[in-house]
Amino acid sequence: MLTRLINFARQLVKAVGLSSASPTSSRLPTADSQLNFLMDVLKATYKSNGKAEVVYPLLQANLDQLDDNLALLLRDWARATLAEVEPKLTRSIAVDIVNFSNRIQEFPLGSRATNLEIAITGYELVGTVFTREAFPQDWAMTQNNLASAYLYRIRGDKADNLESAIAACQAALQVRTREAFPQNWATTQNNLANAYLYRIRGDKADNLESAIAACQAALQVRTREAFPQNWATTQNNLANAYLYRIRGDKADNLESAIAACQAALQVRTREAFPQNWATTQNNLANAYLYRIRGDKADNLENAIAACQAALQVRTREAFPQDWAMTQNNLANAYRNRIRGDKADNLENAIAACQAALQVRTREAFPQDWATTQNNLAIAYLYRIRGDKADNLENAIAACQAALQVYTREAFPQDWAMTQNNLAIAYLYRIRGDKADNLESAIAAYQDALQVYTREAFPQQWAMTQNNLATAYCDRIRGDKADNLEKAIAACQAALQVRTREAFPQSHAGTLFNLGLAYQDAQQFTNAYHTFAKAIETVELLRGEIVLGSGVEEDKQKLAEEYNRIYSNMVAVCLELNYRDQAIEYIERSKTRNLIELFATRDLYPQAEIAEAARKQLQQLRQEIEDEQRRLKQEKEPNYSQINQLRQQYNQLYPYQPIRFAEIQNHLDEDSAIIEWYIFNDCFRALIITPQEEQKDKGQPSVWTSSTQDYENLQNWAKDYLQAYDATQSTETEAEQKELQKQWETSIASRLQQLAEILHLDDILDSYIPETCKQLILVPHLYLHLFPIHALEVRKRDSTDRICLLDYFPKGVRYLPSCQLLPRLQQQQRPVFKNLFAIQNPTLDLYEQDLGAVSVIKKQFTDTHILKEDKAKKSAILCREENGDKITLSESLLRANCLFFFCHGYFNWASPLDSGLQLADENLTLADIITHFNLKNCRLVTLSACETGISELSISDEYISLPYGFLLAGSTNVVSSLWAVNATATALLMIEFYQQLQQQNNIAVALKNAQCWLRDTTAQGFQDWLEQSQLNIVWKTQLGKYFQSIAAEEGETHQPFENPYYWAAFCAIGKGV
Repeated sequence: MLTRLINFARQLVKAVGLSSASPTSSRLPTADSQLNFLMDVLKATYKSNGKAEVVYPLLQANLDQLDDNLALLLRDWARATLAEVEPKLTRSIAVDIVNFSNRIQEFPLGSRATNLEIAITGYELVGTVFTREAFPQDWAMTQNNLASAYLYRIRGDKADNLESAIAACQAALQVRTREAFPQNWATTQNNLANAYLYRIRGDKADNLESAIAACQAALQVRTREAFPQNWATTQNNLANAYLYRIRGDKADNLESAIAACQAALQVRTREAFPQNWATTQNNLANAYLYRIRGDKADNLENAIAACQAALQVRTREAFPQDWAMTQNNLANAYRNRIRGDKADNLENAIAACQAALQVRTREAFPQDWATTQNNLAIAYLYRIRGDKADNLENAIAACQAALQVYTREAFPQDWAMTQNNLAIAYLYRIRGDKADNLESAIAAYQDALQVYTREAFPQQWAMTQNNLATAYCDRIRGDKADNLEKAIAACQAALQVRTREAFPQSHAGTLFNLGLAYQDAQQFTNAYHTFAKAIETVELLRGEIVLGSGVEEDKQKLAEEYNRIYSNMVAVCLELNYRDQAIEYIERSKTRNLIELFATRDLYPQAEIAEAARKQLQQLRQEIEDEQRRLKQEKEPNYSQINQLRQQYNQLYPYQPIRFAEIQNHLDEDSAIIEWYIFNDCFRALIITPQEEQKDKGQPSVWTSSTQDYENLQNWAKDYLQAYDATQSTETEAEQKELQKQWETSIASRLQQLAEILHLDDILDSYIPETCKQLILVPHLYLHLFPIHALEVRKRDSTDRICLLDYFPKGVRYLPSCQLLPRLQQQQRPVFKNLFAIQNPTLDLYEQDLGAVSVIKKQFTDTHILKEDKAKKSAILCREENGDKITLSESLLRANCLFFFCHGYFNWASPLDSGLQLADENLTLADIITHFNLKNCRLVTLSACETGISELSISDEYISLPYGFLLAGSTNVVSSLWAVNATATALLMIEFYQQLQQQNNIAVALKNAQCWLRDTTAQGFQDWLEQSQLNIVWKTQLGKYFQSIAAEEGETHQPFENPYYWAAFCAIGKGV
């Protein structure tokens, strides 16, 4: 019958003028091939009853025929055919057209947009046959399928398409009732849910409620037991609806979305349903991306993992649209990621956006294109790598591109969001006129506020008010005082929504901006109180990250984000002459993680919060989060419960900030502290002396640099670090030696320049009393990397120049923070008796210690030395047979002194991976923090390269090897600031330990040893060798070495006078 029908159709087409011989429309093909193809497809559809395995190979072999003309040909052919054939044949033709439309709608190849147009044409054509009156079930089925095609239609107006989809679903449900056709009813409810989910018209909140209701209706029939695949599909759709739900508790909605995704994945496994599995993984990624509960960093890691899982199936070749969608979501996750390197994360975000835009073109997918352009703009806005000016231009270009689609009329919320992002880009723009840029920023913020009203979008309104305040603070045009008043007013408006109880992080950020406005307006008292509130909120946020919970990295990220609040607070305190509070706020920001961990270690055993206490803290944290969410839903919130919970939390939390009087009280009567702090336009030295020596009782003294000094310090530090870095990153050994020689010979002059920039002479003359015999240095940021103890200063009451070490008879030592002063003083350690040493663990160091370890060990009654290939990490950290538990070597646990003569290194990219090279593997800082317990240790000596270098971070954390050993329990660490000379270091260590035996003071012993190494002549070393305890082999070898120097340079030549040889080592800690 089909063959006869097709022959009739060909004759009919020719008769009505639709063939290529006499075309009546320019829209039709110019050859019979497309008609032949259509007839072949319909024949295959008829014979197979529309089976995909029969129809799809034919479609795949004729992709060139799947174009818009095919839809037109199908329409004209069907109309002519259905009008002429016998009535009994019309249903058969209509069934074939519907089956063909079903297949073409789901066909993954060719143009998706064209395929959908062909399907819609087919469904609409059979409406004349499948009427509700004649064929109600077929009519309802076709309406359902037509709804699905309109739901995903690419062409035409998106809003119209979705209205058509909803209308078709509602029509189908007139026949497909739950009572009569429960399975079909559930299918159409599921499709209706999807249409409401993406609906543009109508109230968004209402649409999402309708979507949820339709999903829940479908699930009454689509149970896991009866229809597992359909159940999983509807669970997936329900997850989407909860993900974007406006009503109800946002946190609850996201939890429901995650639960629905996880339910769907019980059926949608990768093995059984890879495409559906990938779809649900993508949705799960979105839910984790916006999740409120749980740890934010963990949620983002889960989002990235789910995106990456989805992309295993959603490849560009197989599923280009889905691939682009997941790339866009992955970009969002990387952009917001907390863990990992921030710069890397943003590069990954940009790469994912650019990948998505290969498919999401303006022509094909304008709305998706605009969405990804907006996301790309945000990534460029905060990009760290690349040229900053270029990045901001790219951000502006991407925003302006998005606004071509995101008009206020069509997409008001998206338009407002993009206006806000455009404003931020203009606010920080480098190119163009600065005043013009700020006006553009203000205009864009004001545009955004036309949509972001307090009533409709309170959070977005507050965010934009906060950003507008920043623009007014920086504004060049207009009256400065007026601009600052507008900034203050905008911040105060934002704080009406951004309360501490409801949005603590945003509250802190807006308080900071308000404080800046007050500071710029020279309303310093208002600025002080505002910054104090901001810091109180930040420290509340820090405290709610439970120590020992595995997310301490989040504390550092928080410190990086809010460090400027402390810096500005210190500046305001100094303006108000609150110098004691300036010190206190400096200390509250400095090395905060280290101090908190110290406090925890002192309060709870084993440097960890006890399990019961940690669980209690975590429980309280969860209750605080739950209460925060509940309060957001209340029209008139009562904050008494959350305040009580926070009070309970603070009582359990071990960290308490130090007061200035406490620092002063723990300072020895012959000591002084110089603490530096680097601001945005200057640096200051704050000098603390015992109270009786203080010029202003109870107040530190303050020395302030000029702006020129600040610039000189910045340039000096940059040149110093670049010159040093060049010695470590050469391609050839010859080049390395040459650069190393240049660096060695220049270090003395470099340090002389630093002494002048720091104005040490002025500080010592004006602020350090003559009674001071020992000095404690507390550097800031990159100053930790320089040997300040080795700088030349003017001798008191003289024009002679001496080293800072020589200025103080009891030496110079370092502390990462004044907060360590009382903590270290409280820790009593035994006298030196037990030595644990690592000696020459790598082949290139065999015998390079010149016998130093053999001499040093004679000063101890009990020694445990791991030498050469025995010096293994596995001998220090012993893993039990089952592999689960690691224990510390008993010898190391007993040791009063640890001595490492080995290679060291600092990993700038990942400081916790810095460490010491042992015979089998590296002992890292992470290992030391996690496993070491040095409760008996008084001194750790790191006779190795770069062991005193710390991370350069705006968080002002002191992350270094000394950090690890201090935290583990040692009260003192001696470490180095650069790659040291082996011979000089071995001699220095021998003398240091001999001095230590005599002085019983680590700072003095190191000072004396360094001065000895610096000042001793070639002849002096030969005399020293005769008295030394070195064995005859080393005495002979070193004797020849110094004889050759004496012969070449003279007996009075000082071979190690250059600071390169002796100045690298610093004493950090208690000092005794």
